[in-house]
Amino acid sequence: MSEPTGKYSITMPRDIAEAAKARSGPSGLSAYVAAAVARQIERDNLNELIQVAEAEHGPIADEEIQALRDQLYQARQQQTRGGANAA
Repeated sequence: MSEPTGKYSITMPRDIAEAAKARSGPSGLSAYVAAAVARQIERDNLNELIQVAEAEHGPIADEEIQALRDQLYQARQQQTRGGANAA
């Protein structure tokens, strides 16, 4: 069952609207825009969580961020190699 919807009027730059229309595919522009707005809300919520955590525990050092990015990269590499070996 789909969620209830409402009809809204928005204003955006024409070039962005045309690019969105071109990429929206069979689901249509409304679904494309709704998905983009949902992703932005998720990002906003994550940023709020980060602000709360940093207020409580202090900011995350650049070195810590890079170490976690390195771990993620390595995990993705292992996953890719594991997938290739399993085939």
